[in-house]
Amino acid sequence: MSRVENCLIIRGALNMTSVPALFQQGLQQLAQGDLCVDFSETENVDSAAVSMMLGWMRAAQAQQRSLSFRAMPPAVLSLATLYGVADLIPTTV
Repeated sequence: MSRVENCLIIRGALNMTSVPALFQQGLQQLAQGDLCVDFSETENVDSAAVSMMLGWMRAAQAQQRSLSFRAMPPAVLSLATLYGVADLIPTTV
């Protein structure tokens, strides 16, 4: 994970093993201001990624921060649709 201006770039796997640490790091980044999360460098995504995103969205709302996601992997979009939360996730191009 790295940050370029207000964009957080996620790298590597997003799964049950990696998400807990990434979630905490993302919360720390969100506390610093509005955030765009870029998934263009992720791989091996599972349902933990959707959970992480929803958790960040709750934190952003509580902190009155703007949060959006871009370059979401097709697996994340598919899982979010399956769980009925795809319309809740703010995405950018």
